Amino acid sequence: MATPSPARQTRPDTTMAVCRGACRLMRQSGRSVLLEMPLPDGRRADIFVVGADGELIIVEVKSSIEDWRVDVKWPDYLDWCDLLYFAVPVDFPQDLIPQEIGLIVADAYGGEILRRPARRPVTAARRKSLLIDCARLASERLARLEDPDFFELG
Repeated sequence: MATPSPARQTRPDTTMAVCRGACRLMRQSGRSVLLEMPLPDGRRADIFVVGADGELIIVEVKSSIEDWRVDVKWPDYLDWCDLLYFAVPVDFPQDLIPQEIGLIVADAYGGEILRRPARRPVTAARRKSLLIDCARLASERLARLEDPDFFELG
């Protein structure tokens, strides 16, 4: 099935395309990605990225101006990563993204980093906790794929 042209894509289609492209970009740079990663404060990162050296990156996907305007929670993500990026479609007005935040432009086929953010290292204890949470979530998702009929007792 062909992907709708950008002009005719629905917001969910655009979100999915930008997310896919941003994930491809991160994976091409040797990083691992996990979608919809719950954070300890109750927020959920669209894309949680782990580098080979333990670097933690959050990529928030914004598919439209409306999506950007209703998001007042994004500063909370700064406490949970070393680097924070927004991934947006090509036609997104890039000047809306604050200069201190990284900027990725992406479509369904890939992405490009247009601006790198300043590194704001998380504490060692928080990094360890997030890496454990990430590993457990990824492992559980894989186990559910391998055994979809499993259910927890109790």
